[in-house]
Amino acid sequence: MLAILDYKAGNQTSVRRALEHLAIPCAITADAAILESARGIIFPGVGAAGQAMRALRAAGLDAVLRRAVAAGQPLLGICLGCQILLERSEENATPCLGVVPGICRRFEDDLRQEDGSRAPVPHMGWNSLRARASCRLLAGIEPAAEFYFVHSYYAQPDPAFVIATTRYGREFCSLYGRDGLWAAQFHPEKSGRPGLALLRNFYDYCLEARHAQ
Repeated sequence: MLAILDYKAGNQTSVRRALEHLAIPCAITADAAILESARGIIFPGVGAAGQAMRALRAAGLDAVLRRAVAAGQPLLGICLGCQILLERSEENATPCLGVVPGICRRFEDDLRQEDGSRAPVPHMGWNSLRARASCRLLAGIEPAAEFYFVHSYYAQPDPAFVIATTRYGREFCSLYGRDGLWAAQFHPEKSGRPGLALLRNFYDYCLEARHAQ
């Protein structure tokens, strides 16, 4: 079973529906025991970094996530979950989980497209990924595939963790991590077939990781 972290930061239901479409067993939960016994954790989120971190700390879920990463339990951060795996966020000047070195930054107000036209913030819409490193999550997904983004801030992890980038006014990191710990700025659960394939790849990795223990 995959555990979808419930910390009152939105879009857990969308993730559950995507997993159910794939016939992947899952549960939305804030129960530490269920989270720790799951094959993997999906850490979604929408909203503001400061509010999200307050909710995580109040429920003790920040410690659960850090323990999961330290124990090698597979984890996938999505959107806000991707951002607050880093050390801090410029949004609300928020200290974050710090499980990956890096900072979450805000898009510039004068962001411009390549043709010189204004690039509105938040960035909302479909964009492709440019692979910078091989990644199990992208196996079988066409290089030109597009994913759905909604965000005003972007992750800037240590370059050693960058897996893929996307261009929207500037080049930014859209997927980062290492085996068993990944973070996507886009929403795979809202990205059609490519997003479903990424979620399936994550679950397959979780099954293999459990069998290898």
